[in-house]
Amino acid sequence: MIKGKVHKLGEDINTDVIFPGKYTYSISDPAEMAQHALENYDPEFVRKVQRGDVIIAGKNFGCGSSREQAATCLKYAGIEVIIAESFSRIFFRNAINNAILAIVSEEIPPLAHEGESIQVDPQGGKIYLQNRIFIFPKLAPNVYQIITDGGLLEHVKKRIAQQESR
Repeated sequence: MIKGKVHKLGEDINTDVIFPGKYTYSISDPAEMAQHALENYDPEFVRKVQRGDVIIAGKNFGCGSSREQAATCLKYAGIEVIIAESFSRIFFRNAINNAILAIVSEEIPPLAHEGESIQVDPQGGKIYLQNRIFIFPKLAPNVYQIITDGGLLEHVKKRIAQQESR
């Protein structure tokens, strides 16, 4: 179960807003990337965010470039779940590769408020918000395993180690 607070964002949040392009070639350390997460949207975001907090946004979250740093900086800032009305296809995949659960919901974003408590049960496919339970489709087993392994890179390392130990 993932428990945290809601960080409410708008529509068309692009990768340059999530991780400013000016840092693309100068910062490679994920922890340092996290210090710049959403600074173009909310300069106080990194001060407020806690591990387990959830971003809730409108349509087209992660549009723009294919920059993987956008998902990486959110992961290292503590974000494990993003719920949006829709995602850019590339960002959606980058989120999974970074062990961030990306949930599409048209129902939740209009109802959610900044700072309110939220719980997400990835395995059970449930979101608890405002004394309500919202259901989302259960993850495919391979996607769930990538997320629980800590991202695609860790997932691949784990599989290689398992094969070598046979």
